[in-house]
Order: sequence, then structure tokens, then C-alpha cells
Amino acid sequence: MRMRERRVLITGGASGIGLETARLMAAEGARLALLDRDEARLREAVAGFGPGIAHGVAAEVTEEAAVARGVAEAAEALGGLDGVVNSAGISLWRPFAELGFEDWRRLHAVNLDGPFLVCRATLPLLLAAGGGTIVNLASGAGMRPLPNLSAYCSSKAALVMLTRSLALEYADRGLRVNAVAPGPIETPMIERTLSRAPDREAQMAKFLARVGMRRLGRPEEIARAVLFLSCGDSSFTTGTVLETDGGRVFV
Repeated sequence: MRMRERRVLITGGASGIGLETARLMAAEGARLALLDRDEARLREAVAGFGPGIAHGVAAEVTEEAAVARGVAEAAEALGGLDGVVNSAGISLWRPFAELGFEDWRRLHAVNLDGPFLVCRATLPLLLAAGGGTIVNLASGAGMRPLPNLSAYCSSKAALVMLTRSLALEYADRGLRVNAVAPGPIETPMIERTLSRAPDREAQMAKFLARVGMRRLGRPEEIARAVLFLSCGDSSFTTGTVLETDGGRVFV
């Protein structure tokens, strides 16, 4: 029960890595607020937990007022916050010459502005609770460049630096800020990327060629990394980026 009595807000909590993280944390004793823009999926996700374990918050992470309302609702439901997991994110596979400005702005709004708004809104609550933890879901694509993913790579690289900057700024106040950088994972996001590729099998082969283990990761494998950075097992760890990628190969 490594998360006993801890109160955690998880964005993108209705599916993928966010939902798997919520399930693992609940099993370890946490009480949760799941924030997601998809209200139908959010209701379904919350219903999968026992009474009083998870509270659903419908909000769009790119909207400042919505984030403020969502965080206030989460804190009221849980009686405060001890941890945050920024899991909401989107991707776009597109050659740079075909990348529209609106696409660029949308990627950065979700992947960078969203964590910024959530971190800023939750900071007073975390400090009031004695510090707590923030874990941002970055990406291996934010550590090493990839073709046709310029917007995604840049948004996740910026999230890595936001993580490290916050970690340094608040290290002496008990707040630990870390990131997990997954490789390709079996989630709806990667399935959408594959479905839009001209040759799905060829694109999958490219993904696997960059993974030493030659397979996609599973959401629960990333959830375990998030759990580690959110509990006392990592009490002397802040400002780190835990690459959970099956042995990423630079190609």
C-alpha cells in the first residue's frame, strides 16, 4: 500500500496510461481524481473503481479557467492533493512541410500548456500538503529527434525542461517533480498514429526497429514507473526523466 491515503489528480485519466496509472495507484491505496475531456469515457472509467476511490472531473487541459475549476473540484472531492500525474497528451505524424500552424499550436497546447496550467493550479495545494509529487508523461521523442514528429518532439522536449526547472525551483520545499519518457506503447494514441500512416505495417516496423526489446510497451509498464516516482520509494529523486522504453535505439 505504497500510496495509502495519498490524494492524486491524474489528467488523461479516462484511458491509456492515465487509466492504468489510476488502477495501479488505487490498488496501492490512493484516492483519485481523474480529469479528462471525454465525459462518457470518464464516467465509464470512474465506475470501474470501488465507492469513494475515484472522482471524475470533466475538463479541457488547454483552457485556463477549466483547469482552475477542475483542480478546485478535485481538491474539494479529495480534501486536498498530494500528487499530480500529467498524462493527457496527443500526437501527430506529419512531414514538417505539411504541418499547419493550427496543428503545431494544438500539439503544444495539449502537451505543454496543459501540464503548465495543471502544475500552476495545483502548486499551492501540493505545497500546503507538505510538497507532494508531480510526474509528467514526457516521451522518448522528447529526448531524441524523430522525423515527421517535429511538433510532438518539440512539445515533449519542452515538457522535459519544464519538469527539471520546477524540480530545481521547489526542491527545498518538499515538492518532487519528475517525468517518465515512454517508448512506443500500446495505447489509443499510437493506434491512431498507425491508422493514419500510408503503410501501417511499415510504420510499425519503424517503431519496433527503435526498441531494443523489439516490442511495444504496455500501459501498465509505464504506470509502474509513474508509481515509483509518486511514492516514497523515490524519496531522494527529483528532476529526473525515467526513460521506460524497452531499450531505445537511436536510429
